[in-house]
Amino acid sequence: MKLLIIACLVAAALADDKYTDKYDNLDLEEILSNRRLLLTYSNCVLDKGRCNAEGKELRNNLEDALATGCAKCTERQEKGTYIVIEHLIKNEPEIWKELTDKFDPDKQYRKKYEDRAKAKGIVIPE
Repeated sequence: MKLLIIACLVAAALADDKYTDKYDNLDLEEILSNRRLLLTYSNCVLDKGRCNAEGKELRNNLEDALATGCAKCTERQEKGTYIVIEHLIKNEPEIWKELTDKFDPDKQYRKKYEDRAKAKGIVIPE
């Protein structure tokens, strides 16, 4: 019986090592192609506007995700992260700059994401 309880506690602890997958089915293409939606999310994350539940979750985990290289992300979240970052670098450099200035002022993580975008042929504005 004690072994079963310990196994359940370990399983619960391991499950907490990932971000919630509650919002993994968001339509990123819809958000990225709709400037109003994109600005709503970016303003939320930048503490410049109101947040919906998804935006709050993103804002609460963004700094940790950057610092850990998305170690707690689900596979879908990690893939989505690169889609969003590459879109921002290519199409919304002012939002990308604001986000990186806020969450990566020492430019520790920015280079990794920008190098990945460059490898895909995305031009990084100076």
